[in-house]
Amino acid sequence: MNDRLAALRLFSRVARRGSFTAAGRELGIPQPTVSRIIASLEREIGTALFVRTTRAVAPTEAGLEFLQRLEPILAALEEAEHAVRGTGELRGLLRVGLSSSLASRVVAPALPAFTARHPGLRVELATSDVRQDLVGEGVDVALRFGSLPDSTAIARRLATFPRLAAAAPRYLASAPPLTCPADLAAHDVIVGPSLAGQAWSFRHDGKAVSVRVEGRVVTNSNEVSIAAAVAGLGIVSASRLAMASEFAAGSLVPVLTEWDMGTVDLSAVFPAQAIAKPAARAFADFLAAHLADEHPSP
Repeated sequence: MNDRLAALRLFSRVARRGSFTAAGRELGIPQPTVSRIIASLEREIGTALFVRTTRAVAPTEAGLEFLQRLEPILAALEEAEHAVRGTGELRGLLRVGLSSSLASRVVAPALPAFTARHPGLRVELATSDVRQDLVGEGVDVALRFGSLPDSTAIARRLATFPRLAAAAPRYLASAPPLTCPADLAAHDVIVGPSLAGQAWSFRHDGKAVSVRVEGRVVTNSNEVSIAAAVAGLGIVSASRLAMASEFAAGSLVPVLTEWDMGTVDLSAVFPAQAIAKPAARAFADFLAAHLADEHPSP
């Protein structure tokens, strides 16, 4: 029974990672052993579960159907095991998908408190500044800012932060006056990933204003856009959370503070399956509480 269950769990990881080697690395199994176990599983089932090429491993049509039926069962079994242990301790691997900026600024500093509660849990931070395919990259929970167009996922809002405009004091010292959004036309603007190709929107006393900005610096990295602002290259817009360290250090200061730029949600996103992993849910609970403590609403 244990060998069969281990083989099914291994199949799930191979299917989600698209690689025998990556799945084996996650589970501590050599690649030749992974290949042998999957081949044995295919013989028992009586059909090929994967198409193997020199560059990747992809589920066959039968493999995809098997995966869709199997993963809710595996998740329910993990939930049952977690419940009957009764200790609250989590085990195994938790793979978190998130941006490099969020990983370094928020999650990594908070992670020791989470792992101390669950010493049997291994956490892998899969960082990328582009939105990840949860199933294709084997992500158990992803952290995402802003809108969530992925209808195949289940989301939970963890926190909401105001969006702000900010600049370095040294930039403002020699820049033109900045008292209203229209003044941005005379300023250098840094356009980051969350506002690329969009107008900056403001509200004040019930009045809505949109300003089309032409970025002197345009980047697909939130971290780079903030670093460019600190370097004095212009005005940046991001969530208060993203710029909290710079505000505390004084390397950036908010501008146009009488104008409301709206808010940005931070959400935990789970693959669409019957039951999310207990570790993924626990991590989302932990992070929501941590953010409420460290970054309370004003």
